[in-house]
Amino acid sequence: MRQKSSVLFVLPLFLLPMPSSAQSAAKKAAPPKPAAAPAPAVAPGTEAVVETAKGSFTIRLLPEVAPKHAALFVQTAKAGGYDGTTFHRIVMGGIIQGGDPLTKDPGKASQYGTGGLGLLKAELSDRPFVRGTVAAVRRPSSLDSAGTQFFVCLQPQPSLAKQYTVFGEVVSGMEVVDQISTTPVDGDKAKERVEMKVTVREAPPLAP
Repeated sequence: MRQKSSVLFVLPLFLLPMPSSAQSAAKKAAPPKPAAAPAPAVAPGTEAVVETAKGSFTIRLLPEVAPKHAALFVQTAKAGGYDGTTFHRIVMGGIIQGGDPLTKDPGKASQYGTGGLGLLKAELSDRPFVRGTVAAVRRPSSLDSAGTQFFVCLQPQPSLAKQYTVFGEVVSGMEVVDQISTTPVDGDKAKERVEMKVTVREAPPLAP
């Protein structure tokens, strides 16, 4: 695989115009919003089944490696946040990337890859990037900018170690991931929609 295919990137977010002075004053006067409640902790052994028209694959989450990333993934999946999103970025034989909430809308194709980011700080580890590794997408300019987007490695990607947060591993259905990676692309942007539906399978309770 050529080296350029192992580098993940997302397009920079568009900057919003600065508010007027009146808007700024009103914003300062408004009471602060309460902080969002943290996502519930994920039990080791929890899995997520990713269903697509090409088949399904199962991700075992790794809360012991990246607890906040695993929790956000489960929280998003249970809320239906991944349902109808697509694998919008594909490097055949390299990675498949999805989970951008903007991909639910075909009319926002030019913005695919920019949504759902900037929610989490990195939880880097010594976990190797092997075939089946599931990791969080981030902005190129910041380690601490992950969110709902994720990618799956189809082959070892040692250059990504300690650059991206690993929070899961595919434990069944890698042949489906391989099949998704054959989707026609323009550059690395998928030319066909490969939508997903994600269902969380809770870990069984530990025996007393």
